[in-house]
Amino acid sequence: MKRTILTSALLSLIMISCSDDTNSSANTENRSANKDFKLFTTSNTSGRVSVTDLNTSMTSSFTVASTDADGAYYFDDSDEFILASRSNNKIELYYDVSEAVATNAASLSYGTSSTSDFNNAREIAVVGNKIVVTQDQNAANGNTNKLLVYERNATGISLLNSYTVNFKTWGIHLDGNTLYAVADLTSDLVVFENFFANADGAITPTKRVVIEGLVRTHGITYVNRSNTMVLTDVGSATSDSDGGVIIIKGFTDVLAETPNMGTIAMKKQIRIYGAATSLGNPVDVAYDNFTKTIYVAERLNGGGKLLTFDLPQTNGNYAPTSSRTEAGVSSVYLLRK
Repeated sequence: MKRTILTSALLSLIMISCSDDTNSSANTENRSANKDFKLFTTSNTSGRVSVTDLNTSMTSSFTVASTDADGAYYFDDSDEFILASRSNNKIELYYDVSEAVATNAASLSYGTSSTSDFNNAREIAVVGNKIVVTQDQNAANGNTNKLLVYERNATGISLLNSYTVNFKTWGIHLDGNTLYAVADLTSDLVVFENFFANADGAITPTKRVVIEGLVRTHGITYVNRSNTMVLTDVGSATSDSDGGVIIIKGFTDVLAETPNMGTIAMKKQIRIYGAATSLGNPVDVAYDNFTKTIYVAERLNGGGKLLTFDLPQTNGNYAPTSSRTEAGVSSVYLLRK
């Protein structure tokens, strides 16, 4: 989840209207005040979705049809929100989100759903009208890890392709035709170039690398504009204090110089770890390049929290700049226009 995932049209708007990491704080504040700047979360315990207007810090919470959801995305062009339902094993679409916020509605309006083609979904990534969902192995799906591709079209959400992979899935991120994914239960990052050119069936990553010092990957997001990769480390699944966040600047250059099955050294990383961070099981992450802010869905500590961190320049045991209780929070998605 993840993670900021932007449509092609939205990327174009950003590249036209926004500048890079050298922006002044005044320009950053102006963007925040005049453009859509929203954060969406899902939960796998509460059956609720939250929408936060980051310009005003106002948060709205809505019930949805899925009591257990993982993965989120918002289509700002049509004001529609989708999630991967683990309770219903479908992509579910909800419409008129802005109206629900404006009227303080109790629930989001259910629109449509995909067919039930997966079990135990973990993340969603979107580019254009294509939606990718990860299926994490469990007994109910024959211990099969999958990447499924859907198309959002005039008739709903249709399955296009189904791929099996040789690693345990969790977080994914799309950058054009390149899919970045984490290999759960490992410290590895995998890359699929020309992802959508694959035929149905088993597919193999273009490259797989080890992230030194990372125990167990989960969350992933990549910002092309600043060439920044952000990953989360849940450490031990039972510990609420051993998680971390890893930032890799100049990511594509670092990846290119690392051979297949090679290691991205700790000296190439900026690491947020320690008792002050409140990180235990950070399952998803989003990053705003303009305000230099990292948003983390922390699933275990305190029963679930949305944590915010300033992008650090050096390794450290940094306390979050904000922390909000979010029961069972499972994914986080950032919209920046």
